[in-house]
Amino acid sequence: MADQKQYITPETKAKLEAELQMLIDRRPEVAAEINERREEGDLKENAGYDAAREMQDQEEARIKQISEVLANATTEREGIQDGVAAIGSVVHVYYNGDEDDKETFLIGTRAAASDNKDLETYSEQSPLGAAILGAQEGETREYTAPNGKVLSVTIISANPYDSAKAATPRSS
Repeated sequence: MADQKQYITPETKAKLEAELQMLIDRRPEVAAEINERREEGDLKENAGYDAAREMQDQEEARIKQISEVLANATTEREGIQDGVAAIGSVVHVYYNGDEDDKETFLIGTRAAASDNKDLETYSEQSPLGAAILGAQEGETREYTAPNGKVLSVTIISANPYDSAKAATPRSS
């Protein structure tokens, strides 16, 4: 599974790339701040130096995190079919046979989350995500929720992610 790429939306990829570039571009500025604070004297009692080093550590950790997400991610939706729940699909479901208890979400990692505030993202490794992978429209599957309850979920529709249509269920 280590070789499997995780789906992220094109918008998320662009946002992460922009943040990464901004952090990389800031490296000389942060290094200059550290040098400036170092020249203020005794490093044991230099709060400005400590703060600058802490900021550098946090930014370097974020650079590493974003780089890992991007290295292990794809925006490709090759093989995703209309009507089949897959990584990179926006899925419309209802729970426990109650057609009024509906939800719409994207299957992917949290890093895949779109800018659409109305569209939740569930990992394909979560109990719900794992249960519905490969399910077709109209199919009902069961899964065990983290609280131990067994729930059923019925697929209303599943479509490849499209930012223009992500939160709108397909007409049937």
